[in-house]
Amino acid sequence: MSTAIILVGHGSTLNPDSSTPTHQHADEIRRRGVFDEVVCCFWKEEPSMREVFYMVKSKEIFVVPNFISEGYFCQEVIPRELRLEGPITKRGDTSIYYCDPVGVHPSMTKLLLKRADEVAPGVPRDQTALIIVGHGTSLNENSTKAIKDQVALIREGGHGFAEVLDAYMEEAPFVAKWHEMSTAPNVVVVPFFIADGLHSYQDIPVLLGITNEPTAAASQNDVFWHNPHDLQGRKLYYSSAIGTEALMADVVLDQVRDFKARHGLTQEPSVSSGGSLTKHSDALEFLLSRKDGFRIGQVQVNRNDDGSWHCHHVDDAENRGGLQAFKAPEEARTIATYDDAGNFRAVRTAPNLRHGWVLELSNTSELLLALDFLYPAAVGLWEHWLAGTLQPVPLRETLGRQTGMYRFAKNITDEQAQQMVAEVCDPATKCLRAITWSLTPEQPLTSLPPAKLPPARDAYQQTGVLPLLCVEACTQAVSAARELARANHAAKTADTAAH
Repeated sequence: MSTAIILVGHGSTLNPDSSTPTHQHADEIRRRGVFDEVVCCFWKEEPSMREVFYMVKSKEIFVVPNFISEGYFCQEVIPRELRLEGPITKRGDTSIYYCDPVGVHPSMTKLLLKRADEVAPGVPRDQTALIIVGHGTSLNENSTKAIKDQVALIREGGHGFAEVLDAYMEEAPFVAKWHEMSTAPNVVVVPFFIADGLHSYQDIPVLLGITNEPTAAASQNDVFWHNPHDLQGRKLYYSSAIGTEALMADVVLDQVRDFKARHGLTQEPSVSSGGSLTKHSDALEFLLSRKDGFRIGQVQVNRNDDGSWHCHHVDDAENRGGLQAFKAPEEARTIATYDDAGNFRAVRTAPNLRHGWVLELSNTSELLLALDFLYPAAVGLWEHWLAGTLQPVPLRETLGRQTGMYRFAKNITDEQAQQMVAEVCDPATKCLRAITWSLTPEQPLTSLPPAKLPPARDAYQQTGVLPLLCVEACTQAVSAARELARANHAAKTADTAAH
């Protein structure tokens, strides 16, 4: 039976580095060939959790949250968004297995020790305090449990540190009090986060006193590279987030193995052999066999005589000789991350794909992987749409299931919703996807220009275009609805006060 693994990450609409570790761990697992399919999905990036199952064909799917704790996201958001019914979910002949998040696995201990030694090489442990830092939150009491467990394991494991402490950004003990909590002359601080996001490269360095608030992303910032820092009469060594450790791929696989052991499943997946998963739909086969290639979004795709492929921006057709060449499908992520001005592209289907590149790929499998990085889930969504198995989600349903800070997004009027969609989804400036969903099951969207409507199902045969489709309002739309709802509430409050 074919098997897939889905790594679930948080992602970010602001920070280009947030999803990087999740993608890198997926790359490593894909390289090892232990699953037929390896994909990622995110809460705040593409592909979304509601899109990811359109990307896989396997009948046995393992879902591993690339999260630190069994907190709010792992216990509430991920099961809701993936429509999971518990550890095991059955959908027809497909089995979906929901594993524990990576951060709670016991093997995280060796990664923390490895990171501490790397950031402070040669520094005696018996003269060093190790502080493991987390976020801390009132949303879920389990959010700090993983850190407290690791502190206990290291403290009781005889690893030689003078002190092993936990600290948090938003609850006591506060990381800003690190110099009061510890007494050792050397202090190693390891952020217990998945990625070098805003917390690890901006917030925590400020709380520690290392730096003033920087604005660059972690990949463009040198806060981690100037150890030690002389602060409060001590030597402070600051590490990048633990989730960036390359060995996290092993932790992901450890969680799969542990799940199998608990539930009596076959222990080792067979080495990927492709099989029926390499069989494409007739429509996709049609586009792949077109003499003149095909287009998807702002990308032109053409096959070479030897069966290899090359892709480039549609505007660069006359400039093939002056393009920067990329050779691996994973490099499509690099191409898709920034626009021509170097700005982060939070929406991959925005009409601002950078120019000046050519992606040269060896075979069709590499091509399809690259397309999923350029336009996440686009091929799968299109194939399901053609097959009649796409399940668009009305906007009211999407807004109605939001929790936490987004639970008020549903409190916008129908008129506001129509206008919001027109603005947030504008094809000229915001997003190239054609919308397949409605306001409610009975009420269509009335503000869409023709470019936002799906084409005729057989249009690809004449146009050679694989359309970009939207199955549900994205995080940008939900955020916009929340802001409108907040404005409504503020106006109502002001009006009440005035009277």
